[in-house]
Amino acid sequence: MSEPGQKLRLGALVALVVGSMIGGGIFSLPQNMAARAEVGAVLIGWAITAVGMLALAFVFQTLANRKPELDSGVYAYAKAGFGEYMGFSSAWGYWISAWMGNVGYFVLLFSTLGFYFPAFGQGNTPLAIGCASLLLWAVHVLVLRGIKEAAFINLVTTVAKVVPLLMFIVIAAFAFRADIFTQDVWGFANPRLGSVLEQVRNMMLVTVFVFIGIEGASVYSGRAQRRADVGKATLIGFLGVLALLVLVNVLSLGVMTQLQLAGLQNPSLASVLEHIVGPWGALLISLGLAVSLLGALLSWALLCAEILFATARDGTMPRFLARENARHVPANALWLTNTMIQAFLLITLFAASTYTSLIYLASSMILVPYFWSAAYAMLLALRGETYQGQAGVRRKDLLVAMIALVYAIWLLYAGGLKYVLLSALLYAPGVILFARAKHEQGQRLFTGWETLIFAAVLLGAGVAAYALHAGILSL
Repeated sequence: MSEPGQKLRLGALVALVVGSMIGGGIFSLPQNMAARAEVGAVLIGWAITAVGMLALAFVFQTLANRKPELDSGVYAYAKAGFGEYMGFSSAWGYWISAWMGNVGYFVLLFSTLGFYFPAFGQGNTPLAIGCASLLLWAVHVLVLRGIKEAAFINLVTTVAKVVPLLMFIVIAAFAFRADIFTQDVWGFANPRLGSVLEQVRNMMLVTVFVFIGIEGASVYSGRAQRRADVGKATLIGFLGVLALLVLVNVLSLGVMTQLQLAGLQNPSLASVLEHIVGPWGALLISLGLAVSLLGALLSWALLCAEILFATARDGTMPRFLARENARHVPANALWLTNTMIQAFLLITLFAASTYTSLIYLASSMILVPYFWSAAYAMLLALRGETYQGQAGVRRKDLLVAMIALVYAIWLLYAGGLKYVLLSALLYAPGVILFARAKHEQGQRLFTGWETLIFAAVLLGAGVAAYALHAGILSL
């Protein structure tokens, strides 16, 4: 246990929550949203996201408080409530989402450089993928040597992210024009956007990606000076990040038209600020993003490996992933993670995948862990487990869990059949590691209903593989 003086106060907890949520996604938000929705749908979408994500944040906080023994990650909730295979699938999906996000970060970093060096294009040219690969293995060597993200790096990257964003909001507020903002509120002038419901659906996975990390708030509960501060930090951090995201998105729609924004190269925030103040605006955003992404790549490389390491230690993954090197770094987990990142960088080259297609896939992979976490919270409340003599709290937690569960189901629907099938294709191979872990423990592979679930995953993977081969689906 930490000494009282080492415990985290409310301000530190808020900073940790904000830092875990703000990544590279916000710097591409103007284009990502404008390509899918107009002003009216954007505002409706953010309202749905605010309610749904806040419900999810409270679910993670409630589970952290009521089940403190389940401290090995969000997958532990699926495992405790719905069995070994669901626990494994949640861990597998969470891990894939984490490293897929890293692939997106590499593409975004070199797309940023593409502003100034056209050979990097949108981050998916041969030169960009070659340089991204070199950077990937340089980070790999650093992490293997035991170099973890130091406090000063964390501070530098947080400042690099937040200061340009605040400057953008102030400048864009002065440049905001109501006539541009209200020009075509519902997108009727652009039939390619579809109905308002379609627009709201199409923007949903982008909002998920920019909030990935909201579950991290519960991780800090054991380090808080006051347990009650965790809930406050979750709420303050969430509202702060939500305000930043909405302001960046909405103000951009009052500076450039939807069609102009939709045609920008990412990171589109650089182009919007350049439109207002000239080239130095793009340079400011690009430098801030580059520093932020370099720091994020180092910390997320370690986080991805830690996910596999933690799950291997409790038997969810095979034992070889729990092995550490002499510097106490989970080397095997790191090798597997970075090999997958390298493979997807090459796929990005040949499939010409953009940053947006990668973040959509990363977002769809994290929906399963979110869904099972909300379902487990609802199960606890329905059973009354840990709620003895707390009828009022139980009803409130049941309502919050139901909202979070409905939101998770809505996200699966909003993502569409394409991303459900692609997710199945990525989930299916995980059974190899699951089978090895079960063999090591001398247990049978599946229970009855787990066999049915795996059969459904296998069927979806088969359909996705055929559709990709036939050109019906694409990354």
